[in-house]
Amino acid sequence: MSERATDTTDTADTVDATDTTDTTDTTDAVDAVDLGFVRVDVDREARQGTPEVVYGPGKTAGEIAAIVSVLLARNTGPVLVTRAEEAVAGPVLGAVPDGSYDPAARLLVWRPVAVGAFAVAVVTAGTSDGPVAAEAAAVARALGLDVTVIRDVGVAGIHRLLAETGRLRAADAVIVVAGMEGALASAVGGLVAAPVIAVPTSVGYGAALEGVTALLAMLSSCAAGLTVVNIDSGFGAAMAAHRLARTAAHHAAHHAAHHAAHHAAHHAAHHATPSSFPSATAPSAPSPAGAEAAEPGGGR
Repeated sequence: MSERATDTTDTADTVDATDTTDTTDTTDAVDAVDLGFVRVDVDREARQGTPEVVYGPGKTAGEIAAIVSVLLARNTGPVLVTRAEEAVAGPVLGAVPDGSYDPAARLLVWRPVAVGAFAVAVVTAGTSDGPVAAEAAAVARALGLDVTVIRDVGVAGIHRLLAETGRLRAADAVIVVAGMEGALASAVGGLVAAPVIAVPTSVGYGAALEGVTALLAMLSSCAAGLTVVNIDSGFGAAMAAHRLARTAAHHAAHHAAHHAAHHAAHHAAHHATPSSFPSATAPSAPSPAGAEAAEPGGGR
Protein backbone atom coordinates (compact mmCIF):
# COMPACT_ATOMS: atom_id res chain seq x y z
CA MET A 1 0.00 0.00 0.00
CA SER A 2 1.34 3.44 -0.87
CA GLU A 3 2.16 6.03 1.78
CA ARG A 4 -0.52 8.27 0.34
CA ALA A 5 -3.20 5.59 0.69
CA THR A 6 -2.08 4.84 4.27
CA ASP A 7 -2.43 8.47 5.27
CA THR A 8 -5.91 8.65 3.78
CA THR A 9 -7.09 5.63 5.77
CA ASP A 10 -5.72 7.05 9.02
CA THR A 11 -7.48 10.39 8.69
CA ALA A 12 -10.67 9.55 6.82
CA ASP A 13 -12.77 9.02 9.96
CA THR A 14 -12.68 12.75 10.64
CA VAL A 15 -15.61 14.37 8.89
CA ASP A 16 -14.54 17.74 7.55
CA ALA A 17 -15.84 18.92 4.22
CA THR A 18 -15.10 22.60 4.79
CA ASP A 19 -11.61 22.65 3.24
CA THR A 20 -12.47 20.80 0.02
CA THR A 21 -12.47 23.92 -2.15
CA ASP A 22 -9.14 25.24 -0.85
CA THR A 23 -7.13 22.00 -0.98
CA THR A 24 -8.48 20.26 -4.09
CA ASP A 25 -5.96 19.29 -6.75
CA THR A 26 -7.59 19.48 -10.15
CA THR A 27 -6.39 16.96 -12.73
CA ASP A 28 -8.63 18.53 -15.34
CA ALA A 29 -10.55 21.72 -14.63
CA VAL A 30 -13.49 20.47 -16.67
CA ASP A 31 -13.65 16.71 -16.27
CA ALA A 32 -12.53 15.61 -12.78
CA VAL A 33 -11.46 16.81 -9.35
CA ASP A 34 -8.71 14.78 -7.68
CA LEU A 35 -9.15 14.49 -3.91
CA GLY A 36 -6.29 12.04 -3.53
CA PHE A 37 -8.47 9.04 -2.70
CA VAL A 38 -10.93 9.62 -5.56
CA ARG A 39 -11.32 11.49 -8.83
CA VAL A 40 -14.76 13.07 -8.83
CA ASP A 41 -16.39 13.12 -12.26
CA VAL A 42 -17.80 16.65 -12.29
CA ASP A 43 -18.54 16.55 -16.01
CA ARG A 44 -21.10 13.73 -15.83
CA GLU A 45 -24.03 16.10 -15.40
CA ALA A 46 -23.13 17.80 -18.70
CA ARG A 47 -22.87 14.43 -20.45
CA GLN A 48 -25.85 12.61 -18.95
CA GLY A 49 -28.06 15.19 -17.24
CA THR A 50 -27.40 14.04 -13.66
CA PRO A 51 -24.31 14.39 -11.45
CA GLU A 52 -22.23 11.35 -10.52
CA VAL A 53 -23.96 9.22 -7.87
CA VAL A 54 -21.90 8.12 -4.87
CA TYR A 55 -21.93 4.44 -3.87
CA GLY A 56 -21.69 4.46 -0.08
CA PRO A 57 -20.23 1.06 0.92
CA GLY A 58 -16.46 0.98 1.29
CA LYS A 59 -16.20 4.71 1.96
CA THR A 60 -15.87 6.51 5.27
CA ALA A 61 -18.16 9.34 6.29
CA GLY A 62 -15.31 11.79 5.73
CA GLU A 63 -14.71 10.56 2.20
CA ILE A 64 -18.40 10.70 1.32
CA ALA A 65 -18.73 14.23 2.73
CA ALA A 66 -15.76 15.42 0.69
CA ILE A 67 -17.12 13.91 -2.54
CA VAL A 68 -20.61 15.30 -1.95
CA SER A 69 -19.20 18.77 -1.28
CA VAL A 70 -17.39 18.78 -4.63
CA LEU A 71 -20.46 17.55 -6.50
CA LEU A 72 -22.65 20.22 -4.92
CA ALA A 73 -20.13 22.94 -5.74
CA ARG A 74 -19.46 21.89 -9.34
CA ASN A 75 -22.95 20.79 -10.42
CA THR A 76 -26.50 22.10 -10.19
CA GLY A 77 -28.54 18.87 -10.14
CA PRO A 78 -29.41 16.40 -7.37
CA VAL A 79 -26.60 14.70 -5.46
CA LEU A 80 -27.24 11.14 -4.23
CA VAL A 81 -25.41 8.65 -2.03
CA THR A 82 -26.74 5.09 -2.29
CA ARG A 83 -26.53 2.20 0.19
CA ALA A 84 -25.62 4.54 3.04
CA GLU A 85 -26.09 2.97 6.48
CA GLU A 86 -27.45 5.12 9.31
CA ALA A 87 -24.12 5.09 11.16
CA VAL A 88 -22.53 6.82 8.17
CA ALA A 89 -25.47 8.96 7.10
CA GLY A 90 -25.64 10.90 10.35
CA PRO A 91 -22.05 12.21 10.29
CA VAL A 92 -22.30 13.02 6.57
CA LEU A 93 -25.45 15.09 7.09
CA GLY A 94 -23.72 16.84 9.96
CA ALA A 95 -20.82 17.81 7.71
CA VAL A 96 -22.84 18.68 4.59
CA PRO A 97 -26.06 20.55 5.45
CA ASP A 98 -29.43 20.59 3.69
CA GLY A 99 -29.50 16.90 2.83
CA SER A 100 -32.05 14.23 3.75
CA TYR A 101 -31.86 10.53 4.54
CA ASP A 102 -34.31 7.73 3.74
CA PRO A 103 -33.45 4.78 6.01
CA ALA A 104 -35.66 2.30 4.14
CA ALA A 105 -33.93 3.11 0.85
CA ARG A 106 -30.55 3.81 2.52
CA LEU A 107 -30.36 6.93 0.37
CA LEU A 108 -28.88 10.36 1.05
CA VAL A 109 -30.16 13.19 -1.15
CA TRP A 110 -29.29 16.84 -1.69
CA ARG A 111 -31.23 19.11 -4.08
CA PRO A 112 -33.95 16.66 -5.19
CA VAL A 113 -35.69 17.55 -8.44
CA ALA A 114 -39.31 18.72 -8.35
CA VAL A 115 -41.78 16.05 -9.45
CA GLY A 116 -42.36 16.08 -13.19
CA ALA A 117 -44.85 14.53 -15.58
CA PHE A 118 -43.13 11.18 -16.26
CA ALA A 119 -44.98 8.53 -14.23
CA VAL A 120 -43.26 5.40 -12.93
CA ALA A 121 -44.95 2.48 -11.16
CA VAL A 122 -42.71 0.45 -8.84
CA VAL A 123 -44.25 -3.00 -8.38
CA THR A 124 -43.18 -5.67 -5.89
CA ALA A 125 -43.89 -9.38 -5.92
CA GLY A 126 -43.71 -9.71 -2.13
CA THR A 127 -42.97 -7.82 1.06
CA SER A 128 -39.43 -9.20 1.16
CA ASP A 129 -38.68 -7.30 -2.04
CA GLY A 130 -39.44 -4.06 -0.19
CA PRO A 131 -35.89 -2.77 0.46
CA VAL A 132 -34.93 -3.00 -3.21
CA ALA A 133 -38.22 -1.39 -4.26
CA ALA A 134 -37.67 1.38 -1.69
CA GLU A 135 -34.31 2.18 -3.26
CA ALA A 136 -35.84 2.26 -6.76
CA ALA A 137 -38.70 4.52 -5.66
CA ALA A 138 -36.52 6.91 -3.63
CA VAL A 139 -33.92 7.34 -6.38
CA ALA A 140 -36.64 7.89 -8.99
CA ARG A 141 -38.33 10.52 -6.81
CA ALA A 142 -35.04 12.32 -6.18
CA LEU A 143 -34.59 12.55 -9.96
CA GLY A 144 -38.03 14.12 -10.42
CA LEU A 145 -40.09 11.15 -11.55
CA ASP A 146 -43.72 10.79 -10.43
CA VAL A 147 -43.63 7.49 -8.50
CA THR A 148 -46.46 5.14 -7.53
CA VAL A 149 -45.62 2.03 -5.48
CA ILE A 150 -47.76 -1.09 -5.90
CA ARG A 151 -46.88 -3.70 -3.27
CA ASP A 152 -47.28 -7.46 -2.92
CA VAL A 153 -48.87 -8.49 -6.23
CA GLY A 154 -46.87 -11.65 -6.93
CA VAL A 155 -48.07 -14.31 -9.35
CA ALA A 156 -49.00 -16.79 -6.60
CA GLY A 157 -52.13 -14.65 -6.25
CA ILE A 158 -52.47 -13.34 -9.79
CA HIS A 159 -55.82 -11.70 -9.02
CA ARG A 160 -53.93 -9.13 -6.94
CA LEU A 161 -51.94 -8.09 -10.02
CA LEU A 162 -54.94 -8.02 -12.34
CA ALA A 163 -56.77 -5.73 -9.92
CA GLU A 164 -53.99 -3.16 -10.47
CA THR A 165 -54.10 -3.25 -14.28
CA GLY A 166 -55.46 0.29 -14.51
CA ARG A 167 -52.67 1.83 -12.46
CA LEU A 168 -50.06 -0.22 -14.29
CA ARG A 169 -51.27 0.94 -17.70
CA ALA A 170 -51.35 4.57 -16.55
CA ALA A 171 -47.58 4.59 -15.99
CA ASP A 172 -45.01 5.74 -18.54
CA ALA A 173 -42.65 3.02 -17.30
CA VAL A 174 -42.98 0.12 -14.84
CA ILE A 175 -40.25 -1.15 -12.53
CA VAL A 176 -40.92 -4.76 -11.45
CA VAL A 177 -39.08 -6.01 -8.36
CA ALA A 178 -39.25 -9.78 -7.79
CA GLY A 179 -37.22 -12.64 -6.38
CA MET A 180 -37.74 -16.42 -6.30
CA GLU A 181 -38.69 -17.47 -9.87
CA GLY A 182 -39.08 -13.84 -11.05
CA ALA A 183 -42.28 -14.52 -13.01
CA LEU A 184 -43.91 -11.20 -12.12
CA ALA A 185 -41.86 -9.34 -14.75
CA SER A 186 -43.28 -11.49 -17.56
CA ALA A 187 -46.83 -11.12 -16.24
CA VAL A 188 -46.56 -7.32 -16.10
CA GLY A 189 -44.82 -7.26 -19.48
CA GLY A 190 -47.85 -8.97 -20.98
CA LEU A 191 -50.28 -6.44 -19.52
CA VAL A 192 -48.76 -3.08 -20.41
CA ALA A 193 -47.38 -1.32 -23.48
CA ALA A 194 -44.97 0.92 -21.54
CA PRO A 195 -41.31 -0.03 -21.00
CA VAL A 196 -40.85 -2.60 -18.21
CA ILE A 197 -37.66 -2.58 -16.16
CA ALA A 198 -37.18 -5.83 -14.23
CA VAL A 199 -35.14 -6.07 -11.03
CA PRO A 200 -34.32 -9.59 -9.81
CA THR A 201 -33.84 -9.78 -6.05
CA SER A 202 -31.89 -12.19 -3.91
CA VAL A 203 -35.08 -13.25 -2.10
CA GLY A 204 -35.84 -16.98 -2.06
CA TYR A 205 -34.75 -20.42 -0.90
CA GLY A 206 -31.75 -22.44 -2.07
CA ALA A 207 -32.53 -22.96 -5.75
CA ALA A 208 -33.24 -19.25 -6.08
CA LEU A 209 -29.44 -18.96 -6.01
CA GLU A 210 -29.49 -15.53 -4.37
CA GLY A 211 -31.26 -13.92 -7.30
CA VAL A 212 -29.61 -15.76 -10.20
CA THR A 213 -32.75 -17.80 -10.91
CA ALA A 214 -34.92 -14.66 -11.11
CA LEU A 215 -32.27 -12.94 -13.24
CA LEU A 216 -32.16 -15.77 -15.79
CA ALA A 217 -35.96 -16.03 -15.86
CA MET A 218 -36.32 -12.31 -16.57
CA LEU A 219 -33.66 -12.46 -19.28
CA SER A 220 -35.53 -15.40 -20.82
CA SER A 221 -38.97 -13.78 -20.63
CA CYS A 222 -41.46 -14.36 -23.44
CA ALA A 223 -42.76 -10.82 -22.86
CA ALA A 224 -40.59 -9.20 -25.51
CA GLY A 225 -38.59 -6.08 -24.80
CA LEU A 226 -38.04 -6.27 -21.04
CA THR A 227 -35.08 -4.37 -19.66
CA VAL A 228 -33.32 -6.35 -16.90
CA VAL A 229 -30.88 -4.79 -14.42
CA ASN A 230 -28.53 -6.35 -11.90
CA ILE A 231 -29.64 -8.37 -8.87
CA ASP A 232 -31.01 -6.13 -6.07
CA SER A 233 -30.24 -2.97 -8.10
CA GLY A 234 -33.18 -0.72 -7.41
CA PHE A 235 -30.80 2.13 -8.21
CA GLY A 236 -30.08 0.74 -11.66
CA ALA A 237 -33.78 0.43 -12.44
CA ALA A 238 -34.48 4.01 -11.36
CA MET A 239 -31.64 5.30 -13.51
CA ALA A 240 -32.98 3.37 -16.51
CA ALA A 241 -36.39 5.00 -15.97
CA HIS A 242 -34.70 8.40 -15.67
CA ARG A 243 -32.99 7.93 -19.03
CA LEU A 244 -36.35 7.11 -20.59
CA ALA A 245 -37.91 10.21 -19.01
CA ARG A 246 -35.06 12.45 -20.11
CA THR A 247 -35.26 11.19 -23.69
CA ALA A 248 -39.05 11.62 -23.75
CA ALA A 249 -38.73 15.18 -22.45
CA HIS A 250 -36.08 16.01 -25.05
CA HIS A 251 -38.24 14.75 -27.90
CA ALA A 252 -41.30 16.55 -26.53
CA ALA A 253 -39.41 19.84 -26.31
CA HIS A 254 -38.03 19.42 -29.83
CA HIS A 255 -41.51 18.64 -31.19
CA ALA A 256 -43.02 21.65 -29.37
CA ALA A 257 -40.35 24.00 -30.73
CA HIS A 258 -40.83 22.71 -34.27
CA HIS A 259 -44.62 23.04 -33.98
CA ALA A 260 -44.33 26.59 -32.59
CA ALA A 261 -42.02 27.68 -35.40
CA HIS A 262 -44.31 26.18 -38.04
CA HIS A 263 -47.37 27.83 -36.46
CA ALA A 264 -45.63 31.22 -36.30
CA ALA A 265 -44.61 31.04 -39.95
CA HIS A 266 -48.13 30.05 -41.01
CA HIS A 267 -49.65 32.83 -38.90
CA ALA A 268 -47.30 35.45 -40.37
CA ALA A 269 -48.08 34.39 -43.94
CA HIS A 270 -51.83 34.33 -43.32
CA HIS A 271 -52.01 37.75 -41.69
CA ALA A 272 -49.49 39.58 -43.86
CA THR A 273 -50.65 43.06 -45.12
CA PRO A 274 -50.58 43.98 -48.81
CA SER A 275 -47.66 46.34 -48.12
CA SER A 276 -45.58 43.35 -47.12
CA PHE A 277 -45.69 42.06 -50.69
CA PRO A 278 -43.77 43.66 -53.61
CA SER A 279 -45.92 46.40 -55.20
CA ALA A 280 -47.09 45.86 -58.76
CA THR A 281 -45.50 48.30 -61.20
CA ALA A 282 -47.75 49.76 -63.91
CA PRO A 283 -46.48 49.26 -67.45
CA SER A 284 -44.71 52.31 -68.91
CA ALA A 285 -46.63 54.37 -71.46
CA PRO A 286 -45.41 53.86 -75.03
CA SER A 287 -43.18 56.57 -76.43
CA PRO A 288 -44.79 58.93 -78.94
CA ALA A 289 -44.53 57.76 -82.52
CA GLY A 290 -41.23 58.67 -84.05
CA ALA A 291 -39.80 59.91 -80.75
CA GLU A 292 -36.31 58.73 -79.98
CA ALA A 293 -34.10 59.31 -77.00
CA ALA A 294 -31.37 61.78 -77.60
CA GLU A 295 -27.89 60.41 -77.57
CA PRO A 296 -25.75 61.90 -74.80
CA GLY A 297 -23.90 64.96 -76.10
CA GLY A 298 -25.13 64.87 -79.65
CA GLY A 299 -28.00 65.01 -82.10
CA ARG A 300 -29.03 62.59 -84.73
